Amino acid sequence: METIKKHFFSDMSVMLGRSMRHIFRSMDTIITVAITPIALMLLFVYVFGGAIQAGTDNYVNYLLPGILLIAIASGIAYTAYRLFMDMQSGIFERFHSMPIARSAALWGHVLTSLVSNAISIVVIILVALIMGFRSSAGVLSWLAVAGILVLFTLALTWIAAIAGLSAKSVDGAGAFSYPLIFLPFISSAFVPTESMPSVVRAFAENQPVTSIVEAIRALLSGQPVGNDIWVALAWCLGVLIVAYLFAMRAYKRKAGGRY
Repeated sequence: METIKKHFFSDMSVMLGRSMRHIFRSMDTIITVAITPIALMLLFVYVFGGAIQAGTDNYVNYLLPGILLIAIASGIAYTAYRLFMDMQSGIFERFHSMPIARSAALWGHVLTSLVSNAISIVVIILVALIMGFRSSAGVLSWLAVAGILVLFTLALTWIAAIAGLSAKSVDGAGAFSYPLIFLPFISSAFVPTESMPSVVRAFAENQPVTSIVEAIRALLSGQPVGNDIWVALAWCLGVLIVAYLFAMRAYKRKAGGRY
């Protein structure tokens, strides 16, 4: 059993290295993922910010959590695309004919998503700092924010894996991400939910993005988090587990019934 575990982690690290080399050979992927959220941040802060009543004098602080989630939702579309292209190229069949853990190739894509999205998030936070973002959060609060973002990224990445494994076309592999990118716009990411019509407000207050945004915002501002962090963790873990099970089922089917 110990030998199998060692082989699995060794194989997974090789697959991670392979996927990361593809990323670094085409840095436009990370740049593209970061540019759109940064453009939104610039637009809302410098064009719309003066007209939005968010209850704070520093709108960048209010806006940043939602921007980070949009960046992640955009980034995982590339995971689905890369996975789909690997499936179409037949590279997985070649991997399965080799003495490596069968799920290592899939985990390589998942871990690559974590790393590439982390890079995009760091770039966005640096831009936010230039725009005036300031945080009174301590080390533990920042670690909690990082943990939430990792869980959120993993949850969406496994959804992306389902799309990449099941899609019939390149467009289909990436199209699933559009509703995920749109969700933060119907949440408290840009404006308080109190300003929304009753039906929209009811949806916004009970969808996962709002609790995640509120938890991150409270942590970064050094304010009490309340129940939002537990609701956020429950959403992330729940989606992650369900998506993981469906993704592995789809992968097992593609791999001929073997992991």
